[in-house]
Amino acid sequence: MGRWEPGARERLVLAAVDLFTEQGYDATTVAQIAERAGVTKSTFFRHFPDKRELLVAGQETMSRLLSEGIAEAPDGVSPLEAVAAGLERVATMMGPMNRELAPRLKAAVAASAELQERDALKTVSLAAAMTGALTARGVPDPIAALASEMGVLAFKRGFAEWSEGDRDVEEEFVGYALSALDELRAATGSLG
Repeated sequence: MGRWEPGARERLVLAAVDLFTEQGYDATTVAQIAERAGVTKSTFFRHFPDKRELLVAGQETMSRLLSEGIAEAPDGVSPLEAVAAGLERVATMMGPMNRELAPRLKAAVAASAELQERDALKTVSLAAAMTGALTARGVPDPIAALASEMGVLAFKRGFAEWSEGDRDVEEEFVGYALSALDELRAATGSLG
């Protein structure tokens, strides 16, 4: 096993998604994931506390980038404009690998109640990061919470459209996320 080769974390994620798709989440063991990735079990546990965490790899980075983007938005912008700045910042981490893995990841999550629960916690965590960044800017709690939830919806909707789009066209995620946020902003007018 090439346990000292670079990219072990990425290889572990790829191996896990492939195995979850092939044989299901419950039937996949940490040993199988490590073997498929070409690393030892101890290398696996240096990167992830358990196999469930593989599917939310990068969540902490995403939360940090969303918060930084919101914090660094120009003074005087609306809460949704600050959320847009956060989405722009987090889009920098969305590359071809994310787009390629998305359909398989979606299928793995859909097939496992445990993964659906973890995915829901990820959503809550992202919303909390945005809410915290907005309130730090002086946005009142209810407005910060609503803007954050809209940001999460825009992220999820934009990601779904981007990952299901034409793979021959190399479009960046940011356009999809910002378009989804604009659509949600426009839709709020019809809420009454």
